[in-house]
Amino acid sequence: MDDRVVKPSAAFEHDFKVARLAAPLRHSVVDSIRNAIAVGRFKVGERLPERGLCEMTGVSRTLVREALRQLESEGLITVVPHRGPVVAGVTPEQAEGIYQVRAQLEGLACELFVAKATDAMRKALKDAYKQLKSAMMSNDPSIRVNAKNRFYQCLIEGAGNEALGQTLHLLNSRITVLRATSLQVPGRVKVSLRELNDLVEALMAGDGPAARAAAVHHVAMAAEAAIDILRREQAAGA
Repeated sequence: MDDRVVKPSAAFEHDFKVARLAAPLRHSVVDSIRNAIAVGRFKVGERLPERGLCEMTGVSRTLVREALRQLESEGLITVVPHRGPVVAGVTPEQAEGIYQVRAQLEGLACELFVAKATDAMRKALKDAYKQLKSAMMSNDPSIRVNAKNRFYQCLIEGAGNEALGQTLHLLNSRITVLRATSLQVPGRVKVSLRELNDLVEALMAGDGPAARAAAVHHVAMAAEAAIDILRREQAAGA
């Protein structure tokens, strides 16, 4: 099996090194590889050689192998005989199903956030949204993905429902990739921020139904953008 080191381009050279202090190291390695896939560092069908991932993340093969097993369980990668782990694709039909579930879960999260979030949690969400607005102006896709993930992490924490958080976590890998896909549409970034601004305003106003409606609308618009790209890619491949 070819296990040559994949040298990252200059744009990605320092994006995915794993910090050894903030979170359990294995989780950080999973997040790093997931984000590398989300921002296009690795493409659908591309091999993920262990040695190259060790170089990219700065950790051992043992940790990389554990991370790959986790990402395989999440459906983000698949192991192909005689090739090893490769990035799994998402069909338009799969994406539609993911977005349907995401809309309902995030709508529920918004209603629960209104009912349960503390002042500190509301402040954390507002701060995360401010950071997200700034990050969306960056040319670095990893900064944008991380900021969006942080925003949703604050929303889920404020919802205070462990089962909901765990369910969204299971979808997180593909949601992250689809989120990056939808933002490729010209003008989608600005529209997305306006949608999220409406969402945050409803949350801060304590209007659960309005917050849920804003969340469902935001997911529907993201779904339309991402699925259109996936269908065009599918047609081009055919």
